[in-house]
Amino acid sequence: MLLIDAGNTRIKWALVSPTARLGDWHASGAVAHAQLDSLAAQWAALTISGALLSNVAGGAMAARLRAMLPAMVAVHDFVSLPQLAGVTNGYRNPAQLGCDRFAAAIGARALAPGQAVIVANCGTATTIDAITADGVFLGGMILPGLGLMASSLARNTAQLPQIANTAPLPAGFADNTDDAILSGCLAAQTGAIERAVRMHGAHSCLLSGGAAPRIAPALALPFQLVDNIVMLGLQTAARANRAQGTQPC
Repeated sequence: MLLIDAGNTRIKWALVSPTARLGDWHASGAVAHAQLDSLAAQWAALTISGALLSNVAGGAMAARLRAMLPAMVAVHDFVSLPQLAGVTNGYRNPAQLGCDRFAAAIGARALAPGQAVIVANCGTATTIDAITADGVFLGGMILPGLGLMASSLARNTAQLPQIANTAPLPAGFADNTDDAILSGCLAAQTGAIERAVRMHGAHSCLLSGGAAPRIAPALALPFQLVDNIVMLGLQTAARANRAQGTQPC
């Protein structure tokens, strides 16, 4: 099965067999939206029996991704449900929960069963969500991601500079404007994550997403870096539905 995580900035994918261990892919990759067309050639070289698509990038993106797959490949949309794979969706309206956040919660539950968990997915936006020890998704926080915070300051404040995404992150109080912007954005990211862990009394903090390696060294608490927790959740969800004899999702 082809697992697809269509995010706001990149499209990530992995090919997995039904009996594979969690995170054990036959093949995988990621492309920015601007390189989307290159996926057709990558996927043409694979043997795909079906696909499971988590998409927060809009209907046009979903249509383009479907068009890149052979017509005989059944593509199933991953959506947020009241309950799936041991996770109970505690959102006021379960269907309104972003499918990527639901998948990340399922992945977190699979990685840390029986533990109160905070999962922080640090991408274009940073989402920080709480899952109880018995698998209830309580809800969470959404804030601009590290790069978006810095770029929004530069865009909306005339005298502040645009900071490159690769700029080194400072520690503590900065003695120049560029570092002060980065220091403030980093403090906002880590402060929100640390506050969520304290509020939840979490035993585990899972950190994922493209900005996670930049944020992780500044966290003042134990954490585990997880590569693409959304994909792990999709694999877990597909396995759960297969065991129940239902569609992959």
